[in-house]
Amino acid sequence: MDSGLKREIEAKVFAGERLSFDDGVALYECDELAWLGRLAHHVRTEKNGSRVMFNVNRHLNMTNVCAASCKYCSFQRKPGEKDAYTMRIEEAVRLAKAMEPDGITELHIVNGLHPTLPWRYYPRSLRELKAVLPNVSLKAFTATEIHWFERISGLPADEILDELIDAGLESLTGGGAEIFDPEIRDQIVDHNTHWEDWSRIHRLAHAKGLKTPCTMLYGHIEEPRHRVDHVLRLRELQDETGGFAVFIPLRYQHDFVDSADGKVRNQIQARTTMATPAESLKTFAVSRLLFDNVPHVKCFWVMHGLSVGQLSLNFGADDLDGSVVEYKITHDADSYGTPDKMTRDDLLTLIRDAGFTPVERNTRYEVVHTYEGPVPLAERRAEPQPMWS
Repeated sequence: MDSGLKREIEAKVFAGERLSFDDGVALYECDELAWLGRLAHHVRTEKNGSRVMFNVNRHLNMTNVCAASCKYCSFQRKPGEKDAYTMRIEEAVRLAKAMEPDGITELHIVNGLHPTLPWRYYPRSLRELKAVLPNVSLKAFTATEIHWFERISGLPADEILDELIDAGLESLTGGGAEIFDPEIRDQIVDHNTHWEDWSRIHRLAHAKGLKTPCTMLYGHIEEPRHRVDHVLRLRELQDETGGFAVFIPLRYQHDFVDSADGKVRNQIQARTTMATPAESLKTFAVSRLLFDNVPHVKCFWVMHGLSVGQLSLNFGADDLDGSVVEYKITHDADSYGTPDKMTRDDLLTLIRDAGFTPVERNTRYEVVHTYEGPVPLAERRAEPQPMWS
């Protein structure tokens, strides 16, 4: 990037002016990572100060059986495969209830597109989960799943969302977005939920008062221009509805061998690699700079590792997700080495050690508790600090 364009973009950022598609592509072409981080950190600080949000959550995947065979996915199984599973609702309730002593405030539910489960399985599962965990928010189902429910039920998404909300749904999840540009999407996605239906379903959810996350899967076969297009589509929808609470860049996992059965299911593995830490930090920075109307940017530490998670807080991110414990969608697929569990105390340490103030939130990004800020550096380093991969 030449010095004139740098000055122009920097002036826009500090004046609070909206960046363009061309600005976004230019930012991705810039290799001055420290400069990108400085601009993104300015924006995140203007919006969120020195706070870093997190919640205490758990993930529940009630089935990995899926009618689709998305080319990047190692989570899905076909009926009859050795490690395919579908939980009875009673089993899902038992597992969820066992999570309660950890003080969870959110249960995050995503499943495969099961070819034979009836529609009624899904609202019933929410009702029974809510009955045993009345104080836990249910964040469930991607827009792709809602679109699937339309197909198997014959009902429109409007009625489906009403019934799920009545059963206890408090937020959709942000998945199923991947990359919206059809040039890339047609090569990696094996279902028919594209931008038109994904945006339609989130628009409906926002109209019903739900705050939802939105995501982008990056680091596979897409180019920077596809990432910029993806974010600007979401930015335009946010202008319309204001319903997105957070944007989550998700790093594509280049899994070499599926840990469960040794079978390679990732059909684009031969022509992909994983994004480097530097590319991840650039993606956080550019996303924060472009997506000016979303309040928060999250680093999902499970997909990035804890070191990149801490660094991302200086590159535009202000949320580290939660305690998680088990995330089968990637932990079934990779050997990346992130821990399975982070307790509340672990997250407090992680955030403070990065120099920020931890803030526990709920699913709607309302503050639950603000904790003491970082310990002075001299005190923090009085004893050896833990190192995470």
